Amino acid sequence: MTELRFPDNFLWGAATAAYQIEGAARDDGRGESIWDTFSRTPGRVHAGHTGDVACDHYHRYADDVALMAELGLQAYRFSVSWPRIQPDGSGPVNPRGLDFYDRLTDALLGRGIDPIITLYHWDLPQTLQDRGGWTSRETAEHFATYASAVYARLGDRIGTWTTLNEPWCSAYLGYGNGVHAPGVQDPGAAFTAVHHLLLAHGLAVQALRAGGAGRVGVTVNPADVRPADPNSAADAAAVRLVDGLHNRIFLDPLLVGGYPEDVREHVARIVDPAFVQDGDEKIIAAPIDLLGINFYAPTYVAGRPDGAGGSAYPGTEGAVEFLAPVGPLTDMGWMIEPAGLTRLLERIATDYPAVPLLITENGAAFPDKAAADVTSPMQDTDRIAYLDGHLRAAHEAIARGVDLRGYLVWSLLDNFEWAEGYGKRFGIVHVDYLTQRRTPKSSARWYQEVISRNGL
Repeated sequence: MTELRFPDNFLWGAATAAYQIEGAARDDGRGESIWDTFSRTPGRVHAGHTGDVACDHYHRYADDVALMAELGLQAYRFSVSWPRIQPDGSGPVNPRGLDFYDRLTDALLGRGIDPIITLYHWDLPQTLQDRGGWTSRETAEHFATYASAVYARLGDRIGTWTTLNEPWCSAYLGYGNGVHAPGVQDPGAAFTAVHHLLLAHGLAVQALRAGGAGRVGVTVNPADVRPADPNSAADAAAVRLVDGLHNRIFLDPLLVGGYPEDVREHVARIVDPAFVQDGDEKIIAAPIDLLGINFYAPTYVAGRPDGAGGSAYPGTEGAVEFLAPVGPLTDMGWMIEPAGLTRLLERIATDYPAVPLLITENGAAFPDKAAADVTSPMQDTDRIAYLDGHLRAAHEAIARGVDLRGYLVWSLLDNFEWAEGYGKRFGIVHVDYLTQRRTPKSSARWYQEVISRNGL
């Protein structure tokens, strides 16, 4: 197999999220988040699992940073817990919450690891949700204030700031089909949340720039939407609809300056779009320096008048059939098709050419099996194959001219996988949740070698 080298200065790292790893749910003045409420509600999360302890990263961060350094990570993307900083989502800043991220940042820099910060990875303060959450415009305004508070403490040491992680999930899974916190099931609320999340991003960009931030971006999870039959006009129409609801509803206002007209018309059939106020789209389109791309699997659709649609895609009923994934699949039941990443990166680079790209998440859950020899690393060969295939797909995109600056594997640690609880493992490092022992899997050692040679 041909050896592949990535460009000089290509950034290699890993990513995590606060609620998934930190634990310490009631320590040092942290307030309640929507995921605290959701996970403690019977029937919402697999086996009643919560993030109360998770990987206990809040107390074990120094050891985790040492492990990152051992693996050769050049960058680490982490998220800040909003309720640690403002327990009620607004009002006074909790200095003890900021102290933790201060210590974490210094530990990373002390090991030569570049900290990349995400201000929102889904843990909205419950107090704000009680007042409407992302269906309320005030949440977007409070988010900008929160962003300023974090930047005021960490801006002198952190160079890369991202506002939101996957607003598609926050809006559609949180407010549309309700499989994620806060568990609302209301198509109109989902579209309202989309807009206020984007507005929050734009207002936060303004706040960060005012503070002096030099490199600001946002992370999305765009879909590689494919037709069941490339020659079918009905399937092409289904692709256009789903692409509008998944991709263009976010990327066009962020990078072009406004919502696409076909998406506007679709949304207006479901909810009065009066929540979009004059001037909002200009705020949302504030220039950014980096677009984070999270990718896991492609999406195949067919246009059918009896199509069941998708619960996470309001208004697709009676128009779209989402095809069941075909093998091989990950433990999440997701299709493995690395070529989808190449297609997606090329498409974004073509349609939105002004902004550099960074793969901020890519990885896979598998039912990892312990090695027969306890002194040997867990042999997660399926994960290595997945990562290898997707890195080759990323390299192919670069060869075709895509301005891709780096790759962050998801995830550093096995962790709380949202509604799946601890039943799914994405980490390149195994976590024994009873003892909190960390053990690098064979994929971690493989990735260590990829980093050291800057290639495959």
